[in-house]
Amino acid sequence: MDKKLYDLVNTQINKELYSAYLYLSFADYYKDEGLDGFANYFEIQAQEERDHALIFRKYLLENDEVPKLLAIDQPDKTFSNYLDPLNAALEHEKYVTSLINDIYAAALEAHDFRLQQFLKWFIDEQMEEEDNARDMITKMTLFGKDQHSLFELDKEYGSRAYSVPTPLAKA
Repeated sequence: MDKKLYDLVNTQINKELYSAYLYLSFADYYKDEGLDGFANYFEIQAQEERDHALIFRKYLLENDEVPKLLAIDQPDKTFSNYLDPLNAALEHEKYVTSLINDIYAAALEAHDFRLQQFLKWFIDEQMEEEDNARDMITKMTLFGKDQHSLFELDKEYGSRAYSVPTPLAKA
């Protein structure tokens, strides 16, 4: 594997694990605010991000590369209202999309067709992640000021269940 591509993929493992930490901090905020459904949503989101890291790790291993696990930064976000974590989530998902795009561009330049194919799932996943984040912001903006509606939103997010991402389910 090209050294630049290895470094980008290996770094992505770290970025995905940081995403899990970040989303756990969102879950902690909502839990502390009494919104257990929102906390559940972000706990599951953290599981998904951890799984994304494992998918990238598995890719390296399957390509005879040894992952190098890097230190994970501590999340530094603070929130003053229920909308703040949702806006931070969208901002973060856009950042992750840019990272995936950078890896894809480097794979394209290096003519690494296997990596390009591998990244297709992540490109689709990021589109879904950004859509979900936008949807949560819209719902909170529309309904978050009404206690009954906020309660219903919290119930909706509390019903979210974890499912293993397709690339890991194939293992």
